[in-house]
Amino acid sequence: MDKQDEIEGLAILIRDLRKHKNVTLGDLAARIDRSVGFLSQVERGLSRPTVADLTAISEALGVPTTYFYSLEKPRELPWVTRPGDRRTLYYASGITDVLVSPNMSAGFSMLESLLDPGATSGEGHLDDSSEQGGFVLEGELTVWYGDDTKPVTLHANDSFQLPPHAQFRYANLSDKPTRVLWVFT
Repeated sequence: MDKQDEIEGLAILIRDLRKHKNVTLGDLAARIDRSVGFLSQVERGLSRPTVADLTAISEALGVPTTYFYSLEKPRELPWVTRPGDRRTLYYASGITDVLVSPNMSAGFSMLESLLDPGATSGEGHLDDSSEQGGFVLEGELTVWYGDDTKPVTLHANDSFQLPPHAQFRYANLSDKPTRVLWVFT
């Protein structure tokens, strides 16, 4: 799949899940505090959500964020993934997440997050139902956690772990790309 196919695949997953749950565009837009127009563009593949948007959509529709990585590609070995086998989500604000786990049915999932310089998860805090953590492979990752207004900047070889429903957001405030191995339960 190329990048546009991945973007359209995400759009279809969001739209189909919303319709399956009998939620109108207006209701979902209100639940995630975004406009109907924006959500309509996301569902048509014309706009990309931020990480915060997709997390809010998943919570509003009652699925884990990892649901949106469920378009699995055929592999020669079910317990191995190779670069060409991986599902990729391209977010607004310069973040790309690559599912590196072989499947979504195990006790945890792994993502490689690639953050362009200046990339951000969004203005609002994430509130994901899964426990998660990360290991910074290269670059810098700045994290705002809870009510703490002072962010923490993590560098290569630093790691973090957050409980379910942790209120946080993150960004790459540096002028170089950042890579993070992210683990979700």
